Amino acid sequence: MTRILFDTATTINGFIADERNSLAWLFAVENGENPDEGLFPSGATVLVEGSTTYEWVLAESDILANPEKWAEFYGDKPTFVFTTRDLPVPTGADVRFVSGDVASALPAIREAAGDGDIWVVGGGDLAGQFLDIGALDEIAVSVAPVLLTGGAPLLPRRIESDRLRLVSAEAVGQFARLVYAVGGDPTSVSP
Repeated sequence: MTRILFDTATTINGFIADERNSLAWLFAVENGENPDEGLFPSGATVLVEGSTTYEWVLAESDILANPEKWAEFYGDKPTFVFTTRDLPVPTGADVRFVSGDVASALPAIREAAGDGDIWVVGGGDLAGQFLDIGALDEIAVSVAPVLLTGGAPLLPRRIESDRLRLVSAEAVGQFARLVYAVGGDPTSVSP
């Protein structure tokens, strides 16, 4: 059965990107640039991200000039990008732009996933939109030994403990890996 997962790295104080939408803080952590095996959802057959994440990935590795770098992270998986703008696509990449609300795009995303999982790569607000409609099944965070003064929050929603159940907690190198199952009433989420 297809699950929808939000799996990301965060700082101790809950930021997934700094004030400039950069992940330089993450790559500075030991093994931050080359995470240990098993940290990414192995069963994911489709990736979903917002336009800020997508544009950052393109710029960070100069992927438009070096399209082979796309496959290093994304492989040949379809990637759905939520945006209202026209954005470039790396040569050979299976990028599908969608606009509007998550609920409207979800049938096409599920169809592309087949029996595999859907990985919401980022950002936090997009993951929150999946949560808002009761479609998010799991939140996995790799907490880095970093604190930032501001930036993009992990998940900009108020979610009470009755919605989350701890599945696992372990040390993976310098990261604390926390996995939570999401359940309960999605109407109890506050933006």
